[in-house]
Amino acid sequence: MLRLAKVEDIPFIRGLTTRIDYAPFIGDSDDATLQGWITSQTERVVIWTDGQATGFAVFRGLGKPGAVVELFRIALDQAGGGRGDAFFAALLNHAFTDLGANRVWFDASGENPRAMKVYERAGCKREGVQRGQWWRPGLGRAVDLHLFGILRDEWLARSA
Repeated sequence: MLRLAKVEDIPFIRGLTTRIDYAPFIGDSDDATLQGWITSQTERVVIWTDGQATGFAVFRGLGKPGAVVELFRIALDQAGGGRGDAFFAALLNHAFTDLGANRVWFDASGENPRAMKVYERAGCKREGVQRGQWWRPGLGRAVDLHLFGILRDEWLARSA
């Protein structure tokens, strides 16, 4: 289940964003930035939990005209076992049901084909590729960013 993040969740979030094995896939932000997102009116940080925190994501652009919401920084503590599918379905449900999104968009590192398969199984469309866009210090090179999106009508059709 999803819950709103609290300042006390920052060490858990940073524990994921600073993992060496996640360096090709996800960026890191300092504690002050995370605290700002947690208390913001235009961002929402959520925690995926099964009794303890197991994942997090950030929604950005809340309250903008057109209800276009960016899903940013999606991470689970462990991959596999269908957890990514369940987590991502809960994120889309939250965006369209609770946040009133008309469109959800996000990007994915070209180094993360496993995540891109989760997004496609959820009905998201690959909308483009920004080649060599995102510098990853741990890799010593820039990686491609794949852009994804899903519209409310597409999500509703899949949910019916």
